[in-house]
Amino acid sequence: MADNKKITLTKRDRVSVWWRSTFIQGSWNYERMQNGGWAYSMIPALKKLYKTKEDRSAALKRHLEFFNTHPYLASPILGVTLSLEEDRANGAPIDDVAIQGVKVGMMGPLAGVGDPVFWFTVKPILGALAASLAIGGNIMGPLIYFIFWNLIRMGFTWYSQEFGYRAGSRISEDMSGGLLQKVTKGATILGMFILGALINRWVVVKFTPVVSTIKQAKGAFIDWANLPHGAAGIKEALVQQAAGRSLDEYKVTTLQDNLDLLVPGLAGLLLTFLCMWLLKKKVSPIIIILGLFVVGVVLHVLHVM
Repeated sequence: MADNKKITLTKRDRVSVWWRSTFIQGSWNYERMQNGGWAYSMIPALKKLYKTKEDRSAALKRHLEFFNTHPYLASPILGVTLSLEEDRANGAPIDDVAIQGVKVGMMGPLAGVGDPVFWFTVKPILGALAASLAIGGNIMGPLIYFIFWNLIRMGFTWYSQEFGYRAGSRISEDMSGGLLQKVTKGATILGMFILGALINRWVVVKFTPVVSTIKQAKGAFIDWANLPHGAAGIKEALVQQAAGRSLDEYKVTTLQDNLDLLVPGLAGLLLTFLCMWLLKKKVSPIIIILGLFVVGVVLHVLHVM
């Protein structure tokens, strides 16, 4: 009797999710990025798995958390999440933290895979082939690009979603052995490590106040007044700069230069910790974004940043 009551996502349900995932970038926003498109993709499955309004609302709410990865590499994560939601709806002890942990842990590493594979390899190859035909006046150029690109894109997203769905089923089979908990913990650690490593790249803070201005010795900078006129002067300036000469007679040291000597990227790291602390205090991300914007403009006007 229990088996007859088990709720299972059919292929039709998974196709609905796959088709909706095509629009995962449709409501991209600076607060939670792809969360709207992700939740929109999950709706057919959530309607099938949960019958009451309260359960559906709770499920939709947990999928409106922050999410961002390469739009095509979101498909295997969708597949795993579908499997976890299916098992949860059938009574498995899978909580919100476990589902969100797997999502966060997978989205970081997969985001780094999508760009080199699709944007830097597949797309340029197809584009070059199509462009060579189009230049010659062959109508097959744009047709080949459109048809083959969408076949590759849609084929990859469907089969990778199915792969994630089957893998997710295997993850949740051995609940007694704590396999899901181990995967969740490992995925969360990996995701946080990658996000932490990207702070120095994404968060840039530069303090502009001048600490010192020192006149450099002759020969340490380019003497613009004595350069030849025209192209010869430009060439000579480039040669001198390549040899290590400064562009200006005075060496200016800013507050940021001194901070970088201590710990490069320290201000960006501290700003990130501040935002994390504010989020922990339940401050709205929109308020934080607006606050950073206002403070940044004011400090720039005051020539502090």
